[in-house]
Amino acid sequence: MRPTPHQALGAGAVTLAALAALCLPVTPAAAAAPARTAVAADCTPAQAVTNGGFESGTSPWTQSSSGLITSRTGESPHAGSSYAWLDGTGGSRTDTLSQSVTVPSGCGSATLTFWLHVDTDETTSSTAYDKLTAKIGSTTLATYSNLDANTGYVQKSFDVSSFAGQTVNLTFTGTEDYSLQTSFVLDDVSLDTSGGTTPPPADQTRTPAAPSYTVSLSSDTSGTAWNGHESVTFTNASATALSEVYLRLWDNYHGTCSAMPIQVTGVTGGTAGGLSVNCTALKVTLPAPLNQGQSATIGFDLGITVPSGADRFGHDGAFSFIGNALPVLAVRDGAGWHLDPYTNNGESFYSLAADFRVTLDHPSSLLVPATGTSTDTPGTSGRTVTTATAAKVRDFAWAAGPFSKVSGTSSAGVPVNVYSVSGISSSSAQSMLSTAESAVDAHAARFGAYPYGELDAVLDNNYWFGGMEYPGFVLDLVSTTALTHEIGHQWWYGIVGDDEYNSPWLDEAFTDYATDLALGKTGSNCWSSVSWASSTEKITNSMAYWDAHSSRYSTVVYGYGKCAVHDLRRVLGDTAMAKLLKDYATAHWYGVSTTAEFKAAAQAATSTDLTSFWTQHRIDG
Repeated sequence: MRPTPHQALGAGAVTLAALAALCLPVTPAAAAAPARTAVAADCTPAQAVTNGGFESGTSPWTQSSSGLITSRTGESPHAGSSYAWLDGTGGSRTDTLSQSVTVPSGCGSATLTFWLHVDTDETTSSTAYDKLTAKIGSTTLATYSNLDANTGYVQKSFDVSSFAGQTVNLTFTGTEDYSLQTSFVLDDVSLDTSGGTTPPPADQTRTPAAPSYTVSLSSDTSGTAWNGHESVTFTNASATALSEVYLRLWDNYHGTCSAMPIQVTGVTGGTAGGLSVNCTALKVTLPAPLNQGQSATIGFDLGITVPSGADRFGHDGAFSFIGNALPVLAVRDGAGWHLDPYTNNGESFYSLAADFRVTLDHPSSLLVPATGTSTDTPGTSGRTVTTATAAKVRDFAWAAGPFSKVSGTSSAGVPVNVYSVSGISSSSAQSMLSTAESAVDAHAARFGAYPYGELDAVLDNNYWFGGMEYPGFVLDLVSTTALTHEIGHQWWYGIVGDDEYNSPWLDEAFTDYATDLALGKTGSNCWSSVSWASSTEKITNSMAYWDAHSSRYSTVVYGYGKCAVHDLRRVLGDTAMAKLLKDYATAHWYGVSTTAEFKAAAQAATSTDLTSFWTQHRIDG
């Protein structure tokens, strides 16, 4: 979303909303996390690996043959002068390097890390002929091969907290076949423990998974009131049973708990509980715990009342914009249920890719652009039924009004529609159609083909309208830069998802960077204008921080964020950066990105140690 002011509500209303949430006699988000049992023993933080940098000879490492720990030429250390070199002969060979380690008990974390460089003469891009296996005890942590060859060292990291209180062997085994050498080069091996009493590792699986929503709604004559039914089928992907789910009724932020714009009644397939988080979260207790792999369906009657106001959920005169109005399932992972509050400053939305089939019955005088691919069929007298279907999208939005419409097709074959409110000239609409066609192709060329069928852009001319992204559907003003940005969100939030409340930079900074590239901007010297407001200000701060420092949100998350990505491109080089982002998008297609995952992918793309880069640019995680 563009950082344009919103007319609806303000800082005072946000404060009142927060107070209202506190006053509700229901379970808050924090209490919804699964209970855990703490380990009673005290922790003595320690470094469990001895001579992990190989600078003190061979002890206490055990080598299968002498010379694995070396300082000879041919390879180079990550740091210091020595390293471990397994295989690399071009003949059948097995090398083993191990030492016994004791993982202290009672610690909050135990993390094994090592730096690995893989050098190979193999030419295949598909077959792992030579392999390195890392094990702790009898557990295989990872296997690498000639396919992981790189130009420098890459740090590998593993949570080994489950071995607390045990003495086990840490073992690296390299196997090489009869021809074409592969060298596995290790350095700076460590097993760090820290923290006090701690619960066991939580199940990090995101669930409920693979939601499928079926919605049927009918509108009043103006398109500002919609009533009907919604159901959602979902599967528990987690090994931890699901006893309940939560529906996010996001747009209740725009009303009060006594006059909610989103009304859910008649719940089936579960028992509705109390509303929480300013009436934006509804708990539904399932009839029986849902085990891993099992599916369930809940349904409910739904009423939507669109308030007055030019906003992502509001009507500007005869034109209604209906974003985030359909209740969607909240996400549970290792942190528990994500029940963050709505933010009007940016986005709070975090959902998994889902399928939607939405039927919208409305007066024929209203055009109804929507997420997905739409077809219109005649309804009852004077009415039209618009059926929109969308696969692998995180949300669904639509608009309703007597819009003007122009359509075209991008050079790559994407159908594009621009819907305009009255007061926007036909020349402006045509200009924005050209912008949309160019933008969708430019982003697709960099990050992967656009997957959502058609693209709808809905334009208003009210300053307070701002802009907002939904899969296959964007709201915006007449602005080349803004529309290119919102279409960029089709990839950075839509296809590559993220937790928008806790990691807003992952969609906004990446989208602003993509916008610069699409518009031919290089971000040259933009980091030179960076000036931090405080020691706690970071690009990776959450919306909880930015709601308390709202005047800095746009500057840091959008501005400094995209400048940091430009700087990363200058470190990696244009070709490597382009490959990194396209490969990263492919690897997280319809999934969820985290800061830690992106940092790891960036580090794997370069032989330059990026530790100081992340510190300088205040990118934590």
